Amino acid sequence: MTPSRKAFLGLALIAIAWGPLHAQGIVMQRNLSLGMAKSIAEAALAACKEKGYHTAVAVVDRAGQVLVLLRDEAASPQTAEMARRKAYTARMFRTTTLEFQKHTMDPAFAAQRDIPDILALGGGAPINVGNETIGAVASSGSSQEQDDACAKAGIAKVADLLKAANP
Repeated sequence: MTPSRKAFLGLALIAIAWGPLHAQGIVMQRNLSLGMAKSIAEAALAACKEKGYHTAVAVVDRAGQVLVLLRDEAASPQTAEMARRKAYTARMFRTTTLEFQKHTMDPAFAAQRDIPDILALGGGAPINVGNETIGAVASSGSSQEQDDACAKAGIAKVADLLKAANP
């Protein structure tokens, strides 16, 4: 093999090896803090309680994992699980669960309801910073519309903080 061919092959091998090494790095992302999640959950629970409903509220992070789960002492046991699943649905599909419910009425999208932990009932809302979904909140235990309003009341409680996080 000629020296120039060896040099070319050596450079080619370095370029191939450099690609994966160069692609590694630090990923920076916004995350929902526990303090903010607690504020959202408490505000959502209070909004429903003011209307006379005994509900449960769940707040999930950007990965759909529960950060906060609160259940009113008079709420039925299944409300906590339903709130968790609604919050997960809102986070994964980045839309309210009322909108998800309407969207999946179309037979072309109905199979999305069959994904584990998905619940197509109103009451869940994504938590966004700009166009980025960093979590979701959901209420369960009243009507779907009231649960939706309570979840949105929780987000409204921290709206200024969410806006400040979006430069």
